[in-house]
Amino acid sequence: MKEASSWGELSSQQKKSGMAAWLGWMFDGLDMHLYTLVALPFVAELLGRPVKDPAVAQHGALINGAFLVGWALGGAFFGRVGDLVGRSRALCLTIMVYAGFTGLSAVATEWWHLLVFRFLSALGIGGEWAVGASLLSETWPRRWRPWIAATLQTAVNVGVLLACGAGWAFESLPPRYIFLVGVVPALLVLWIRRAVPEPEDWERARQGARKPPGVADLFRGPVLGVTWRVLAICGVSLTAHWTFMYWQQAYIRKLPEVAALGDAERNRAAVVALSWVMVGSIAGNFLAGAMAARWGYRRVVAGMCLAYGAAMLWAFSAPRTHGEALAWMTVIGACQGVFGLFTMCLPPLFPVLLRTTGAGFCYNFGRIVAAAGTVYFGRYAAVGDVGGALYMAGWLFLPAAALALLLPRPEATDGIRS
Repeated sequence: MKEASSWGELSSQQKKSGMAAWLGWMFDGLDMHLYTLVALPFVAELLGRPVKDPAVAQHGALINGAFLVGWALGGAFFGRVGDLVGRSRALCLTIMVYAGFTGLSAVATEWWHLLVFRFLSALGIGGEWAVGASLLSETWPRRWRPWIAATLQTAVNVGVLLACGAGWAFESLPPRYIFLVGVVPALLVLWIRRAVPEPEDWERARQGARKPPGVADLFRGPVLGVTWRVLAICGVSLTAHWTFMYWQQAYIRKLPEVAALGDAERNRAAVVALSWVMVGSIAGNFLAGAMAARWGYRRVVAGMCLAYGAAMLWAFSAPRTHGEALAWMTVIGACQGVFGLFTMCLPPLFPVLLRTTGAGFCYNFGRIVAAAGTVYFGRYAAVGDVGGALYMAGWLFLPAAALALLLPRPEATDGIRS
């Protein structure tokens, strides 16, 4: 069958699948970053200590670490669910989980309550990535994939911008109330269950399989080499990325011009900084897509990892003014387009009935490593050297770039069948 070359040639199923995945990722971004906006003041409130107390930074890092571990486990668990029960059904489950437990974060009365709720919400957020990516890789034309990757990743950025809008709207209220916004995505499930069918690729593979492959099959036969290479690049790159995404808020709040402000003004400065990261990231997504369409995934992933590392090393190698810091937030955000490419280049590396399992397990394995990294680099942040933590994390993108060159081409794995 001839691939669609224009929007008008796309089928209704393709359009609905694209909209479902895009909206799911948008709300993913919303629920994901509500915590980073209020982490320090909310954890300080739960501990009954001032925001500048080192224990606040340490407990905040532990909560974020638990979130990243939950993200990893959710990616593996719901990735398996997606291969067993279908992409559309699993997508609904992931949204219900992250929406429900994000909302429950508003009722936390102890710091460990918040840790548990963030861990549970992360199960759904991690699962949504694998399921949504596989849904689109199986329904949209191959030639569209670099642009779909950019568009899908932009959905996360839009969600984070919505979180920033919520942060601005709730800046004068106690920090816990912002989590109530996270319940909204649950309404999306009603439409997905009615309107989005399962992909034909999954239906055919499911009917033709005598026994569905299991997680252990990721470490057997020709899939083994793919699994280890994807695990390596995800583990290293996501550690550096999430160290930045969590600690950049503390970095902004500790700038001399910002630290002297009142609580509401500091919250606003943190929201503005994250907004600039997202504006840069949206541009970076489409830049990455354009380059990947021309030069291929591997070289562009490697190049953007190098750019990400160089930007972090330069940005945090010396003290910056507030204005300089915002400019660097935008540059670093543009380098984050590299993760949009993962969306479309990772799922096709695996057989159909191992697609969400493989992509979810490998990509989200990086979250466990990133969780340890967030806590490790928190040693610097706890004594006030947030810039030092971010500078050290930037070096990790150098081995990430080298590892990216070892990734197989998606078309090179077409012979691997389920």
